[in-house]
Amino acid sequence: MIERNIKQLIKRRLSSGKIIVLTGPRQVGKTTLLRMLMNDTDRKTLYWNCDEPDVRKKLTDVTSTQLNAETSGAALILIDEAQRIHNIGLTLKLLVDNFPEKQIVVTGSSALELSNSINEPLTGRKYEYNLFPLSAEELFDYHGKEMEQRLLERRIVYGSYPEVVNLEGEEREVLTNLAGSYLYKDIFSFQDVRKPEIIEQLLQALAMQVGSEVSFNELGKLIGINSQTVQRYIDLMEKSFIVFHLRSFSRYLRNELKKSRKIYFWDNGIRNAVLGDFKPVGLRQDAGALWENYLIVERWKHNACHQFYGKSYFWRTQQQQEVDYVEDVDGVLHTYEFKWSRTRHPKLTETFAKNYPEHTYTVVNPDNYQNFVTGTV
Repeated sequence: MIERNIKQLIKRRLSSGKIIVLTGPRQVGKTTLLRMLMNDTDRKTLYWNCDEPDVRKKLTDVTSTQLNAETSGAALILIDEAQRIHNIGLTLKLLVDNFPEKQIVVTGSSALELSNSINEPLTGRKYEYNLFPLSAEELFDYHGKEMEQRLLERRIVYGSYPEVVNLEGEEREVLTNLAGSYLYKDIFSFQDVRKPEIIEQLLQALAMQVGSEVSFNELGKLIGINSQTVQRYIDLMEKSFIVFHLRSFSRYLRNELKKSRKIYFWDNGIRNAVLGDFKPVGLRQDAGALWENYLIVERWKHNACHQFYGKSYFWRTQQQQEVDYVEDVDGVLHTYEFKWSRTRHPKLTETFAKNYPEHTYTVVNPDNYQNFVTGTV
């Protein structure tokens, strides 16, 4: 079984006296991670699956006296798919306030529902983490770096959902089912989306623009809705762990783009499933965009598990001078250019280098990408 890096981070918090909240997309292994935690502890553990109707009844509008009886003797309480419980935040508050000796871990597939339910009741009472599809770092540990180097083009096309990784040869079917059955489920069940087909059209438009700046106005005109609706739908997609955004970096120059953004997909396979395009990398016109999406996602996965405290951006001027990726760490700017071609070795644009002397610069290609996605450059 592939070890998840975030497990060690969670285990360090197990005696914190605070609730641990784990969210992430569907089908990335949250339930499997809970089972790993159960197998790794000698504490008496209570596991509740909130897909079960009797569990939902047991945890809805419950008193502290009832909770005491239900959790008697348990030192570790694992609550899976907690967003299914009405007013789960109040139930969790009763647990943590009345039974501080019990450690509680909660999972949810929808940040839309779970965050809205727990944020106010659990203020100051929780640690929050996200679990994503398997990271390159986790796959290096499991398969070895040499094997993953051989599988790089497969990862770029099909991504790294656990089922995709484990079922070689069935990637298209798995991803098509994921994109069709799960991708929009949280958005449609929680929000008043009057025209679901608009979500699909918007996602397809975003998939075509990976690596490019996006304009809410232009997207709205393309699919026939206003820019405010575009912004709302993209926010829902981010909270459902389908996409995320990267903002432009700006500090000194008047001609820097200050309010631009790029949108990336949390998984390359999902992005390609949205477009119905699984061609090999060598036959693709969008290989550079896929490479950029893959590298930024893998860097963010690494940063999430290693408590990265910097900030991430891209940089561009009105004259189209650009840097693909910038990390600001304690005032030092670490800059990166992403090139799928091994023969191209671009220099950092002189405008950026001159105005931001406190910087490093690295070109990331298939030969050195493993250093980038493991945080060693």
